[in-house]
Amino acid sequence: MTRSRLARVLARWLVPRSRRHRIELALAALLSPILCLGVAAALTPLPPELASNDLAAADPSTVFLDRHGTVLCEVRAKDGTRARPVRLADIDPRVARAVLAAEDKRFYLHPGVDPIAITRAAGQALLARGIVSGGSTLTQQLARTLVPRPRTVVGKLREMALALRIEASLSKPRILEEYLNRVAFGPSLRGVEAASRFYFDKSTRDLSLGEAAALASLPRGPTLYDPRRGTDLLKRRRDRVLERMRAARLAEHEDVDRALGEPLVLAPRGSGLGIPHLRQALLAGGKGIGTDGLAGRATSITTTLDRGLQREIEILAVQTVERLVPRHVTAASVVVLDNETGDILAYVGSPDIENEARLGHNDGVLAKRQPGSTLKPFVYGLGMEIAGFSAATILPDVDLHFPTPDGDYHPNNYDGRFHGPVRVREALASSFNVPAVVAASRVGPERLLARLRDLGFASLDRSARDYGLALALGDGEVRLIELAAAYATLARGGLSVTPRAVREARAATGELLPLPAPPPRRVLDRRATYVLTHILADRHARLATFGENSVLELPFPVAAKTGTSKGFRDNVTVGFTPSVTVAVWVGNFDGSPMSGVSGVTGAGPLFHDAMLAAARLYPERAFERPEGLVDVDICPLSGARPGPDCPHRRSELLPRNTSLATCDMHERVRIDRRNGLRAGPACSDASTDVRVFEHYPPELAAWAENAGRPVAPRASSPFCPESDRATAPSRIRIAFPPDGARFVRDGALAAEEAIRVRIDAPSNARTVRLLVDGRAFVLLPPFERSVPLVPGEHTLVVDADGITSEPVRFSVE
Repeated sequence: MTRSRLARVLARWLVPRSRRHRIELALAALLSPILCLGVAAALTPLPPELASNDLAAADPSTVFLDRHGTVLCEVRAKDGTRARPVRLADIDPRVARAVLAAEDKRFYLHPGVDPIAITRAAGQALLARGIVSGGSTLTQQLARTLVPRPRTVVGKLREMALALRIEASLSKPRILEEYLNRVAFGPSLRGVEAASRFYFDKSTRDLSLGEAAALASLPRGPTLYDPRRGTDLLKRRRDRVLERMRAARLAEHEDVDRALGEPLVLAPRGSGLGIPHLRQALLAGGKGIGTDGLAGRATSITTTLDRGLQREIEILAVQTVERLVPRHVTAASVVVLDNETGDILAYVGSPDIENEARLGHNDGVLAKRQPGSTLKPFVYGLGMEIAGFSAATILPDVDLHFPTPDGDYHPNNYDGRFHGPVRVREALASSFNVPAVVAASRVGPERLLARLRDLGFASLDRSARDYGLALALGDGEVRLIELAAAYATLARGGLSVTPRAVREARAATGELLPLPAPPPRRVLDRRATYVLTHILADRHARLATFGENSVLELPFPVAAKTGTSKGFRDNVTVGFTPSVTVAVWVGNFDGSPMSGVSGVTGAGPLFHDAMLAAARLYPERAFERPEGLVDVDICPLSGARPGPDCPHRRSELLPRNTSLATCDMHERVRIDRRNGLRAGPACSDASTDVRVFEHYPPELAAWAENAGRPVAPRASSPFCPESDRATAPSRIRIAFPPDGARFVRDGALAAEEAIRVRIDAPSNARTVRLLVDGRAFVLLPPFERSVPLVPGEHTLVVDADGITSEPVRFSVE
């Protein structure tokens, strides 16, 4: 067909020849766009966000609340908005009616596109030569939210096609629900529930009619009408929406009148608590804090935190670090547990997560750090259960060396001194190192490690051989939360407790998510646990180390322990009342050592203040004493039943029916007043006195003499010798170290470490000469000398009165 012929055919068809023809042309002109839109709608795919009716598909944000329901913080959705999708049934119907009055009063009449609204908007635009009102329906606004379009005619047509597709696929209530959950109701506020919580601090279920109308006004201009910028514009629009509701009979006249008189009062901006480290831990899975597998499922998390206590502890942590900065302390961490439930009441991973210079992003509650002496109670507790220890058991605190597969282990005390025979009570309360290692050697590293793991120290993942006896002094890395849980077990009389950070978690649908928790187990003997608690709360027993009025003393019963790691890199204090446990760490996340910081000056003050704050949540209680423990008088020197010559007595807490020997460390000896030596039978009573002396076993004898203890003289008076005493040996030898000994230095204390050379000499010897690698030293009784641990091979020889010992060779690594 030629072009001219085609033109003639079209002209005949388009030129009206009759009234009927004109009607047909008008209908074609009217129906063609509709037909095109229908075809376009049929070809338009439904957005994947609407494929599921699962609220989680709306990408909700996650809200964290404290144990009382107060919002702590909100983690925004993936698109950066606050979003709290809810079911339409959970939204007050007045909110939905207000939205319909404000945005789409013919919502239930049109198929997604409202021809009347479009015609009206087009007419107004022509008359005003500019856009006066929009013609978009709720469904079109939803389509535009899900699939943003360019502001062109083609873009508008695509939006209309998608709206028709949505209407053909979803019910009207479902479309309204999706709209209320997905459309912007303010800057970074997605959905009406998020806006209601943000602006009015209440759910949409609890809004007044005036508040509902105010929220319904926001989608028209989320930034323009943002009430945080001023409420005048929003109030005027709210009033127009209320009048529309009245006109459309969507609200009663009296209700509208009351709503028009309502002031627009916004909720105060909450300062909120970031809880950044706990939030991160929960979002990462919550491992170690009782919420494994919660991440990605919960949109509302009611934590176990107490908001007031959390805030107070955060401030205390900041103040502590600022006070200790001159001593090279840049970080502090605190965790507070409710002993009955394991609830984490406060959780401070670091004072400032934003401080990159101080590595504040690290979480000291979950980080692995050396706990120092805070593991000692569990060493002695195991000794009470399997090695016959009691609080009165005597352990040696002297210069001892313990052979290990890696060489000789030589523990030292924090104060650099040895204290001789010490009772378990004194050794634990004053935190002496040597007795703790002795106790560990008697229970064995394998059993000690097993006990610690049973207490929940999962971080101790190396072998007992790797840790060795030094595990008793904290030579292993644990988490602060594990330490707190172990001490809470002490507070619970030996029943385990699992820390938990979440009381309740809900999915976007409102469904409660399960929070399984293991049942408590008996881990420690109840009576042994109480004795340990009694020791840790005994301020008199710790006087030797902490003195009077230390930071561990509070105006209510508290059992507490400090710990400082090797090299002064970590400082820990942990303690408990019957109700609450507080664990504190201070140090540096880069592992650098602190300067002159101890338990008294480092973590101790923060522990003291944190415990004062935490204890206010509970009525004061005393530790409950179990049956089967009795108070028994003992000799404090020997830990045995007092003998007739014991000058002092002390009451000690022991299991009933404990068999105690009578003290043999005090003895009466006749002394010749003329020379202070032992008097034999030939001395008259007129020249002698009977005195009480302390008698020490061989492993403590050298310490007693060196410490100036009142030890009986070994020699007899020449005026009246004791005929039954053995003659003094004529042989001289080096008693310690043994020949072939191998010593391994502690890198952190290398400059201070030494071995104590001990010499057995004839009783009549007045001086001896010690040769250390050929260098001579003259020694007086008790013939001991400290020799620095210098790397290499060394030789010792001693002589006296022409008698020379066998050489002793040892090495230092």
